Amino acid sequence: MTASPAGGQRRFGATDIVTSRLGYGAMELAGAPKARDLSESEVSRFLNLLVDSGVTYIDTSIDYGLSEMLIGKALAHRRDDFTLASKCACAVGVHGVGDAHEKHTYTGENVIAGVEQSLLRLKTDHLDVVQVHGDPTRAQLEDGGVIDALIKLKRDGKVRAIGISSRLPKLADFVTLDVFDVIQVPYSALQRTNENVLAQLKANGKAIVARGVTGRGAPAKDWATRPIGTKDGEVRALWERADLDDLLDGMSRLEFMIRFVLSNPAIDVTLTAITNPQHLAQNIAIANKGPLDAKLHARACALLDAAGGGGGRGRICARRANARALNALDMARASPDHSGK
Repeated sequence: MTASPAGGQRRFGATDIVTSRLGYGAMELAGAPKARDLSESEVSRFLNLLVDSGVTYIDTSIDYGLSEMLIGKALAHRRDDFTLASKCACAVGVHGVGDAHEKHTYTGENVIAGVEQSLLRLKTDHLDVVQVHGDPTRAQLEDGGVIDALIKLKRDGKVRAIGISSRLPKLADFVTLDVFDVIQVPYSALQRTNENVLAQLKANGKAIVARGVTGRGAPAKDWATRPIGTKDGEVRALWERADLDDLLDGMSRLEFMIRFVLSNPAIDVTLTAITNPQHLAQNIAIANKGPLDAKLHARACALLDAAGGGGGRGRICARRANARALNALDMARASPDHSGK
């Protein structure tokens, strides 16, 4: 029996899809050397546990090596138990793992070929969601016939909802594009660049999926890794400038990161990427606590804003913590609510 939806249940934008707020990013199933070397039986046990535990949104891609094939073998027998999302415009006919294969071709023909390949690998007759991968421009999609191809795939019943994985500044071109039902964006407490556009996306009926939610686990791993798109030491410096540890009051850094994203009402699905059953249970327990306390969330945002990590500010860097920001940070720290209690 499947558990209650992890993190609660959410209607997916203007679609008729209903899913858990905690979702699964399946890049970790790419296979070695890009990801862990897992056997098919290990993956099957994990994925079935995932769905049984109430995580009912699974996000994969042609670019993720063995991921689609492994998901198809593990879950085809229970296709109605979860929402399945993949991506298109990727290299078609590639078998194996590696960044060299992650090139994108924005033509209608490639999109259709990619979706057909995904359907075969995933052992299904439809994708619930398909998203254009690689952060293209709107002109690339229109000139290459990508949008027309996606509309045809939806009309033919091969996909239920269509969208794009994007980020600012290119994301701005898709806010009002009616053809897209779903937008996937990188978003976390330490990467809030896209934050200011989320409410606009929601107001236009888009479902929003957040990736990069835990910053690749950097805060929880004592900064042994870093989020994609940041420089070495960049987000650690932001965390420390904002004194976020002082807000936690016994909460783990991982819990703060996940619940920070769940605190944004515009976000429908919060993706985390794991392969360990204990980590899965931990993430579900965190998600089931729901959003952060409103005062704590507001205080964290104020401190991050003052430390140079505000929504819509672009790439975080130490230069942004100028004299004005540091003065605001001092004022925020001096507030009686700084403890977050």
